[in-house]
Amino acid sequence: MTAPPLDLRTQQGGASLSAHEGVVVSVRGSVVDVRFDDRLPPIHTVLHTGEDGRIVIEVLEQRDARHVRGIALTPTQGLARGMTVKDSGGPLKAPVGKGLLSRMLDVFGNVIDREAPLQDVEWRSVHRAPPALARRSTRSEVFETGIKVIDVLVPLERGGKAGLFGGAGVGKTVLLTEMIHNMVGHQEGVSIFCGIGERCREGEELYRDMKEAGVLPNMVMIFGQMNEPPGSRFRVGHAALTMAEYFRDDEHRDVLLLIDNIFRFIQAGMEVSGLMGQMPSRLGYQPTMGTELSGLEERIANTDTGAITSIQAVYVPADDFTDPAAVHTFSHLSASIVLSRKRASEGLFPAIDPLQSSSKMATPGIVGERHYKLAQEIRRTLAQYADLKDIIAMLGLEQLSVEDRNVVGRARRLERFLTQPFFTTEQFTGMTGKLVSLADSLDGCERILNDEFKDYPESALYMIGPIDEAKPKAKPANVAA
Repeated sequence: MTAPPLDLRTQQGGASLSAHEGVVVSVRGSVVDVRFDDRLPPIHTVLHTGEDGRIVIEVLEQRDARHVRGIALTPTQGLARGMTVKDSGGPLKAPVGKGLLSRMLDVFGNVIDREAPLQDVEWRSVHRAPPALARRSTRSEVFETGIKVIDVLVPLERGGKAGLFGGAGVGKTVLLTEMIHNMVGHQEGVSIFCGIGERCREGEELYRDMKEAGVLPNMVMIFGQMNEPPGSRFRVGHAALTMAEYFRDDEHRDVLLLIDNIFRFIQAGMEVSGLMGQMPSRLGYQPTMGTELSGLEERIANTDTGAITSIQAVYVPADDFTDPAAVHTFSHLSASIVLSRKRASEGLFPAIDPLQSSSKMATPGIVGERHYKLAQEIRRTLAQYADLKDIIAMLGLEQLSVEDRNVVGRARRLERFLTQPFFTTEQFTGMTGKLVSLADSLDGCERILNDEFKDYPESALYMIGPIDEAKPKAKPANVAA
């Protein structure tokens, strides 16, 4: 005997459904099909079901005249066929406003820092168009970080996107924390940290570090944790950008948006695409990867009201830079900052590899002729030193020509001058943090290249701010007192 067909007009004791209610007809993991007899909700509409509407579903596909298919943004435990679904009448929304500052949120705008509920906020859709070309600023401006090696060799673009490449323990988080500190303390900007697929341990540690460093009052943190459904991880980046756009467009403030990790955004999109039954593209990636990434990245822009400058941690699968995820991400970046484990082991912090890192801003037309020539000379000197290291290791420094010995001396002094004590590590190192202007950084590099500090010990240039701080640290070895 076959079971009677499911009555889609009644549910739970025969109560009739209203025009904005539907019924679950199938549940397959995070994919839920819902039938509406009156009006189909549009794409991206949020639906609520389950106890107290706790299960949230986003419509991604209209199957036919009566059925929609959506992806659950929350776990689907307890969801069953025949349960009533309520149409919220709109897309997923994120809170915006001054009340967000110093708070930690999830993708739905719920506070997860165990503090009081949000006050003084309004709610806006996370699906927003990038700023029109007419509103974008056509000027290329350098975004000064106060960090010598970045400002001199890998200048960041105001309103641009920089990729941060590095493994575990080489200083990614410390570098991000210092940039937040400098942005908040010296440029009166707002920092937003977006964790896509973050481990809960990393989020908790970062929150604690920010609090201790005193930068939390001008910062917002939003997380889509690693254990959350792919739909939630996929939307957390859009929610963070909606918040950033409020500070840029409504409050006319510069925003520093830190995203960790942009690869996990692509990965979450790949999971959603697979669950929705789309045909995979090369290496299993979703066929819509380029569109999805562009929809996120193009909203990060420099406009007539302010700028969103983004620094994004990028994971490269199996160190294969031809991987589609890496290729698509590179096309959006204006600078690539590569962290080196070898430099970190030598104590050269920040451990940025100057020869592998690059920036599109490092051209004479943008940074100026003097800055460009100096940066090229620094790279040339460091590259020559890298070539000579094998000879030094085998034969010793004494076997080099006088000119090569001078190159090695300049390179080693440059390497030490490009180190810098950070504000956010003062309690660990005991050294006062330094913020160095671009003019002071360039002046110091130029004077080292001109052999002005040839007679100074290398240690005098290590972990200082402007170059003049080397003079009190040590008197020249060969100069009379």
